[in-house]
Amino acid sequence: MSNLLTDRQFWTKYWESKTDLVYKVPFNYPFHEQLTSIVKHNAIQTAIELGGFPGYYAIFLKKYLQVNASLLDYFVHHGILNKLLEQNGLHREDIQVIEADLFTYKSHSQYDLVLSCGLIEHFTDTKDIISRHLSFLKPGGTLFITLPNFRGVNGWVQKTFDPENYAKHNIDCMDINLLKRTAAELGLHHVNVRYYGGYSIWLENKEKKSALTRLFIKSLWFAGKIPAKLLGFESRLLSPYIVLEAKY
Repeated sequence: MSNLLTDRQFWTKYWESKTDLVYKVPFNYPFHEQLTSIVKHNAIQTAIELGGFPGYYAIFLKKYLQVNASLLDYFVHHGILNKLLEQNGLHREDIQVIEADLFTYKSHSQYDLVLSCGLIEHFTDTKDIISRHLSFLKPGGTLFITLPNFRGVNGWVQKTFDPENYAKHNIDCMDINLLKRTAAELGLHHVNVRYYGGYSIWLENKEKKSALTRLFIKSLWFAGKIPAKLLGFESRLLSPYIVLEAKY
């Protein structure tokens, strides 16, 4: 896959290291308010989640909003996916699964909504990876992209305590102005790019970190909650995510 900062071995190791992947996706899943609003105000009937394995957002859209949802990823662990669907009261045929390389796959379908959550930051060419989304999108359709914000406190935590994971991310793309310019250059309109979420920090596989590290992260999490509540708005320093929403 072009300009990718990770490889198949990375993702196989990543997903197989997880022990908590199979659960009931709740209605208040992250970004549920934005997705519910998009579906209702744009009469969304079809959607595809790109790079989305295990497919939590495809499941959310099907389970709660009755959207005909598809999932595309170049790595799909079918055993995990089948268990996840069953846990959420869905059948294998309820979600169309496409296991393919986003850079070579030619879609015969276009969708009302194209979304990715935690995908574009794994590529060095931000404009190119966003443009790949558009080949799946109907004219007038909605693009919804989320990515982590590693340019604030959470980024410092990642860089300090998990430099290997930090290196798998394109920090340069976590720039609101860059994303706005890129969307405009690609011909998107009604572009809205913003920081999202209250103060939050995390580490991948934190249970494998030392007790001292876990204690420090917990203390930092509590310390940041106070200024976050006092500020009362989302910001580069404290917000954990960036959201891009646009029309095609």
